[in-house]
Amino acid sequence: MESEHKAYWAIKRLNLDLDAAGEKRLLQLNELEEFRSQSYKNARLYKEKTKLWHDRKIHPRNFEVGQQALLFNSRLRLFPGKLKSRWSGPFKIAQIYPFGAVELEDEKSGRTFKVNGQRIKHYFGGEVDRQQEAMPLHDG
Repeated sequence: MESEHKAYWAIKRLNLDLDAAGEKRLLQLNELEEFRSQSYKNARLYKEKTKLWHDRKIHPRNFEVGQQALLFNSRLRLFPGKLKSRWSGPFKIAQIYPFGAVELEDEKSGRTFKVNGQRIKHYFGGEVDRQQEAMPLHDG
C-alpha cells in the first residue's frame, strides 16, 4: 500500500493532473493514428505510380506457334564466365497457353517443356555461340 501511494504521489506530482495527462495521451494516440493513416495513403500512391511506370516500360510480345524463340536462363549466374550469354536456344514454339505460358520444343532432341512467356524473346536468325566467353575488341 505504501509503494502504491508513493507511485500515485509521483504521478500526480509529475503530471499535476491525471485528467489532463489522460487527455494528452489520447491526443498523442490520435496523432499517431493520423500519421499511420497518412503513411498508408502515401505508400499506396507510391505503389500505384511505380506500377504505372513499370507497366509503361513493358512491351507486349506476341508469339505464334512455329516461331523461334530464345529462352532466358536465370540460373546461369552460378557458373563462371560472366560474359557468357544467358539466352539458350533457339527453340520452336509448339503451343501457346492462356495467361502467358508457352510450350517450347527443342528441335535437336524433340523434347518439349513449358515456360513462362516472360522468359522468352523472339529469335531472328543467326548462329548462337555459347562457348565463346571473350569477345575480341578491334580499334576502329
